[in-house]
Amino acid sequence: MAVLKAIKIRIYPNSNQRLVFAQTFGCTRWLWNRMLDMQIKRRENNPEANYVSVFDMNNLLTQLKNEYPWLKQVESSALQNTNESLNDAFQRFFKGQNGFPKFKKRKYVQSFTSKYNSNNIEVIDDHHLKFPKLNRQPLYYRSGRPIEGKIKRVTIRQNSAGQYYASVLVENEVKQLSKTNQSIGADLGLKALLNFSNGEKEPLKRFEELNRKLHHWQKLATRRLRGAKREMAWQEHNHYPVSPLSSFQNYQKARKMVAKYYQKITNIRIDQAQKLTTELVRQNDTIVLEKLNIKAMMKNHRLARAVANASWSRLIAILQYKCNWYGKQLIQVNPAYTSQTCINCGKTNHRLGLNKFDWLKIREWDCPHCGKHLDRDVNAAQVILKKGLATL
Repeated sequence: MAVLKAIKIRIYPNSNQRLVFAQTFGCTRWLWNRMLDMQIKRRENNPEANYVSVFDMNNLLTQLKNEYPWLKQVESSALQNTNESLNDAFQRFFKGQNGFPKFKKRKYVQSFTSKYNSNNIEVIDDHHLKFPKLNRQPLYYRSGRPIEGKIKRVTIRQNSAGQYYASVLVENEVKQLSKTNQSIGADLGLKALLNFSNGEKEPLKRFEELNRKLHHWQKLATRRLRGAKREMAWQEHNHYPVSPLSSFQNYQKARKMVAKYYQKITNIRIDQAQKLTTELVRQNDTIVLEKLNIKAMMKNHRLARAVANASWSRLIAILQYKCNWYGKQLIQVNPAYTSQTCINCGKTNHRLGLNKFDWLKIREWDCPHCGKHLDRDVNAAQVILKKGLATL
């Protein structure tokens, strides 16, 4: 079965390549704002006017290249993809899925996408990539796995720490994994990331050392930003040229360090999720999880930080597409009363007569009906598995 896979790699452009990327970032951002402004003014001038399609926007792009010759210096498919992205944003708005498209401003996080066309993008070896408009200079990259398959498009992204990444979308043939005739249930948790029905638990990484360093640089960044703003206010008050925020090197260094630590924590979380989901899919034919309302849980100020740290949504999304790839089944069930129902006798303990908050502190309990001693989270995973298998 042919599937689309996105392989994220870290790239290390030289000074000339960074200039090309910066120019492309600027041109794609300018084109987005120009086309969005055109759509808005067209509607204001004539409320009955039809929406300008992506085909017509590409025709306008040809005219803009003649009017602004510097647009010809960047890769053409990146500009065309900008029109497609704007069109997609409008289509989502028309369907009520998203809000109205917004203008883009220059900021620390920037990206553009180039399409594969006539071998303009090609893997040279394990560490070099051919990319358009780079004067035949190979783009150096590092990746934990090889780029295999037919390249469809590449997205170049610069994060707030100044690091460059490329997301390579490839079409690849995926072989179905052999059947194991095994099923497993899992309870999502905040003490452990996943509690499995077989009694095992996947630990939740806490990042104590990284969070300590992150907090240190966050305080420095806040203090240095306050000092930079005071300096800018003093310059404005005394009628001196006001220095831009980018000229305050101490603040910029602290800001980049904060972004680097956030990126490092994110990378570790994704790495854990990828390895865990791959192991689950290889060992089991059916995986049953509880279906939580994560968006509502994020509104609880007591739980929001812990839920965000667990990254349940990302874990479930990764597990879902891997199950689709390899012919496995992911089932999500209603989590109601899973931790209160005894897996041995099937009866509910009604929180042992405790209130909601006291019950949450109980990690192990004895069933008042059959007397079986149960681990709260493992029992919940076993009940979840039983619920999921009952739907088959």
